[in-house]
Parts: sequence; C-alpha cells; structure tokens
Amino acid sequence: MTEFTYKPLDAEGEKTLKTIALANHLNKWMYDSIKPFCKGKILEIGSGVGNISEYFMKDNSDILLTDIRDSYCDALREKFSDSETLLGIENMNLVDPEFDTRFGKYFDNFDTAFALNVVEHIYDDKLAIANCYKLLKPGGQLIILVPAYQWLYTDFDKELEHYRRYTRKRMESLFISHNLNIAHSQYFNAAGIAGWIISGKIQHHRIIPAGQLRIFNSLVFIFKLFDRLIFNSFGLSVITVGKK
Repeated sequence: MTEFTYKPLDAEGEKTLKTIALANHLNKWMYDSIKPFCKGKILEIGSGVGNISEYFMKDNSDILLTDIRDSYCDALREKFSDSETLLGIENMNLVDPEFDTRFGKYFDNFDTAFALNVVEHIYDDKLAIANCYKLLKPGGQLIILVPAYQWLYTDFDKELEHYRRYTRKRMESLFISHNLNIAHSQYFNAAGIAGWIISGKIQHHRIIPAGQLRIFNSLVFIFKLFDRLIFNSFGLSVITVGKK
C-alpha cells in the first residue's frame, strides 16, 4: 500500500466538507448516534469546518476542537470563538513524531474523545489509536466512525486519500489491542451504500455530488428507520466505542 503525501491544503476534502455541511439531517443523525456516549470534557479529533462541532456547541458541551490543517483551524476559530464552552482550538496530528512532547499536556485529560471519518486517512492507524488512548482519563471513552467494507472502496475514497475501509471486527480488534474495552459497536447508514456504489463505482465521481446528497438528506428520516429495522447489522460506516 502506497502512503499518501500529506497535503497542507486539501481542496477536494474542503469541497466535500462544505457539501456535507448542507446535509443538516445527515449531520444531526451522525451526532445523535454518538451523543449518548459523550460525557464530561470532550475532544474532537479532526473537526474540519465544524459540521459536527456545532451540535456540541448548541448543547453547551465543554469541548476542544482540533484539526491537522491550519486552514480548518482558522475556520473553526472564526465560527466558534465566541462559544462559552469552547476549550480551545488546536492543530493536532495523531501520528506526529513529537506527539508526546507537543500534546503531553492533554494526556489523561478527556472523558470523551471522538474522531468521525478521520482514522481512514491515517496510514498508521495503530499509532493513531494508541495516541488517542493517551488523551483519555481512566474510564474515558473513545468513539471512532470510519467507512465500512473494503469492497466499497471507490474513486471517492482515493480522491479523499482514504487508505482503507473497515469492518466492525477489524475496528474492535484494533481497540482491544490497545487496551480499550468495547462499550458499543454498530454499523451506520445502510441506505448510503446504494448511493455510494452508484456514484463511486458506476458513475466514477470523485467528489460527492451535491444534488444527490440533498436528496439523501431529505430522506434521512426513512433511512434512520431502516437502520433500526435491520438492527444496524450493516452500513456505509462503522461506529466503535471503547473504554479506557
């Protein structure tokens, strides 16, 4: 597997995040899916342009926002600097060679850390999870959402610099190998698989089409019901929660 070169400026990713920002029902669904596992002092890893962060702000959560790119950190400061419960905005790279030196002040500091659609961008996912572990208080919980099933890897994934897609079993094994006890594990957004196949494998789009996402967003209430009916037994993404 070839390691992607890190791009300080990510035009494709930023365009995708801004498109997803318009999918308010999808973003709220994702937030509602992880919110029951979030408590106390919270760390968001890979905040991007704040699509999920804003829901935590509305709930007055004590939260530190982070991202690997300065441009996103600047956007977060412009958007959330007036929030009373914002603990700060930090440029953080989970696989920084100097991670312990640069971020040691945050070790054993958070009740909750979460990363949504982040770990798939990291070549050394084992190191990423190991460093997440360091940031949690004893008893703290790590929440990771990643894309599911390697057979769904498409031009979308390649353009967004995803190294891999995951299964529940693979994520659970990754957590357990880093001394995180599995508190919850599920698939998410089963209906999204069809759209992903059509747009990524058949139409070979490299960026999620805004029109298709708007249609999907308008039907989220149906897709949420479908996930419940199938007991989250498969989906476009995997959500894993582990306890330190």
